[in-house]
Amino acid sequence: MSFTDSPLILIIDDAPEELRALVTLLRAHGFRLSLASEAHQGYQRALALRPDLILLDVHMPQMSGFTLCRLLREAPATQRVPVVFLTSASDIDDRLEGLTLGGVDYVVKPCVPEEVLARIRIHLQRVWREQPAAVSDEPVERLEPDQVILRAAMRLIEQHLADVPGLAEIARQVGTHDKRLSAIFREHLGTTVFAYIREARLRRAQTLLQDSAMSIQDVADLVGFRSACNFTTAFRERLGVTPSQFRQQVGGLDEGPRSRP
Repeated sequence: MSFTDSPLILIIDDAPEELRALVTLLRAHGFRLSLASEAHQGYQRALALRPDLILLDVHMPQMSGFTLCRLLREAPATQRVPVVFLTSASDIDDRLEGLTLGGVDYVVKPCVPEEVLARIRIHLQRVWREQPAAVSDEPVERLEPDQVILRAAMRLIEQHLADVPGLAEIARQVGTHDKRLSAIFREHLGTTVFAYIREARLRRAQTLLQDSAMSIQDVADLVGFRSACNFTTAFRERLGVTPSQFRQQVGGLDEGPRSRP
């Protein structure tokens, strides 16, 4: 993308009539616009058009803006595209969720069109500074839809190991249903979702045991085991040693000082 190009803004909102003033303003300032009134449609347009910036609503039927953002961040064609949430979802938890998922900004409706325009310009300028001008013309890796869903699910699990949602909720948050998600894991990883979660927890536990002085109980809590006993049993079954023995073998940090009897 060069400075002389007319930036393409993709607006994904199931109530586009609420954004008429903003659309009029953006067009008056030379922006090219593409409008999608449904999340699946917006996702396909994002992959095909590779817009310079996406304005994204949160509460939409079938797929939420948060779910869509997860998929956009995993698809190579869109993972660098700035996403600005533009929504009536004003709760602090929603705002934090949007920013945590990779949104560069979060604007609450009803909005002032001139403010949104100013924010768009700021984020586009940041993209122009940080990326080479030819980036948008370079071929990008192509992933099958199932691979994007798999990546999104794996990242969601890794980010919530202490309290992983149930299978149906994981599937919902990555834009699919539980049976399809299970099939994707079996086909691409040769394992079940539950087995993957268990392996991810044990991998994280190994890192924590080696690189920190946290107690076994604290490690168990952080990776989502209900008790240190359950954690020790699972760890020993998988690695053949207890967490304490593993820590000694790898030369990890000792646990904190123990109280004397």
